[in-house]
Amino acid sequence: MIELKGGMDVSVGCLGVLGFRKGFYVYVGSALNSLESRVGRHLRVEKKRFWHIDYLLEHAVVVDVVYAESSGRVECGIAERINRKLMPIPGFGCSDCGCGSHLFYSSGIEEAKEAIKEAFTGVGLKPQTTIFKASL
Repeated sequence: MIELKGGMDVSVGCLGVLGFRKGFYVYVGSALNSLESRVGRHLRVEKKRFWHIDYLLEHAVVVDVVYAESSGRVECGIAERINRKLMPIPGFGCSDCGCGSHLFYSSGIEEAKEAIKEAFTGVGLKPQTTIFKASL
């Protein structure tokens, strides 16, 4: 979960310039090989921009990391369920699948948290949170 403290336009690679509102964004990703290193990469300040989320994270703050371990790919199922509750950012983070988005907007943190919880339980996973340090 990401907080953007003020609205702004952000150039997001091949998606072009996108307008982002002040508020909270839920990004759905996967870390099939290493959760710790993937999340650590997202939290690092210095990195090459590769994924759509890298462009947004230059301007936003990660406020929480919610995860679950799974034997299968559930990323799109989680994104589909969050899409029912929050506003999608079209085309964001989903260039390798058929989803409409893997980034969703909420003006309030509680609404975002509830959407995450419902999405995880909806695919049969128990959401867990942890504090990852940017130095990972």
